Amino acid sequence: MSGLVLHLLRHGETVPEEPWRFLGQREVPLSDTGRVQARWWRAVLADVPFQVAACSDLARCRETAEILLEGRNLAASTLAGLREIDLGQWDGLSKAEVQARFPGQFQARGADMAGFRPAGGESFQDLQERAWAALEPLLAGPGPVLVVGHAGVNRALLCKALGLPLQNVFRLGQDPGCRNILEWGPQGARVVLLNERPGTL
Repeated sequence: MSGLVLHLLRHGETVPEEPWRFLGQREVPLSDTGRVQARWWRAVLADVPFQVAACSDLARCRETAEILLEGRNLAASTLAGLREIDLGQWDGLSKAEVQARFPGQFQARGADMAGFRPAGGESFQDLQERAWAALEPLLAGPGPVLVVGHAGVNRALLCKALGLPLQNVFRLGQDPGCRNILEWGPQGARVVLLNERPGTL
């Protein structure tokens, strides 16, 4: 693992929902802007000799990875372990609807970000364990490695790599289409780049 470089991206922007709604494992497509973001990374990363690529099996990650890797003799493996957090009965609800239907639970989640599970869903601890189990085999090399994930997945993986408590998971920015770079050395992982936003073509 020492010397390995991981480019960890979030999928491009999805079609906006008004009002904003919790988005876990529901299928919401990329917006036109999200596709432009993926094409921008395709151009910027053209000279990075990725040896391994993987993505969540949800459509917004698969499409981002397909656009980014277009023209290469490399396809992204789709891994269910890299899916976004399962929000259970919260998925698709607005914040106001969650607060009305599940009184006190939004606050309870904020107080225990690692362990709280929405009804029928999973906690960030659950997410971190399954996402890391999916990522770890890719870290055996060779590199560089490309992974296209989700905001929650990427935050959980970054916390794991850096030894940060999951209570801080939302202190790590993960904008649509962003890139993070991690390098592994003798002391473990270090973040070289965090939440680099895509440009425009």
